[in-house]
Amino acid sequence: MFILIAGGGKLGYYLAKALLHGGQEIALIEKNREIVEKLEEELGSIVVQGDACDPEVLGNSGAERADLIAAVTGDDEDNLVICQVAKQKFHVSFTIARVNNPSNEEIFKRLGIDAPVSSTSIILAMIEDEIAQRGVMTSLLIFRQAGIEIVETKIHKDAPVTGKALRDLTLPEQCTVAMVMRGADAIIPDGNTVLHEGDTVIALAKIERFNELKDMLMGTAV
Repeated sequence: MFILIAGGGKLGYYLAKALLHGGQEIALIEKNREIVEKLEEELGSIVVQGDACDPEVLGNSGAERADLIAAVTGDDEDNLVICQVAKQKFHVSFTIARVNNPSNEEIFKRLGIDAPVSSTSIILAMIEDEIAQRGVMTSLLIFRQAGIEIVETKIHKDAPVTGKALRDLTLPEQCTVAMVMRGADAIIPDGNTVLHEGDTVIALAKIERFNELKDMLMGTAV
């Protein structure tokens, strides 16, 4: 497979190095002469100096026979133009574009980029997935005069209470589980109610006991 990489920054460099190590044929395009000289010292003749937005530069780099192009410069507009020129003029079958501003990701998709890649979106998705796995405890309502808080949390698979009946748990003083939502079913729990992964628990707690209840339902206290 012949792969074009546009952009000789850290991402382009490490990408090129990894692909070369994997036995792929590549060309790396970079317009900054100083960067090109440094890249040539390590990567050799695969490095091409020029602006990859220029069809002539793409053509001279072998775009007509490229199977894939990855535009990984630090400029979203440049990455978009590079991929569009590669696809429309040279019929490169698959285009990957680095998206530095996550808000541009949808625009790239609409304009025909096969794989817009936003590191911000990827990291955010990983964080959100981890939050979903671990669960969070959300305050629904606070009665400040009474010092009571109504809270909600989803039971995750690794929670200390997963698979346990309420009668086997020592809830913090002045805390109680008021409802368990299981799918579309609302369960008014008793001591025999077993908490399952994916259950949404609605509980009442004294405000000062919030963290204790959180530890009980999500942390290490059992």
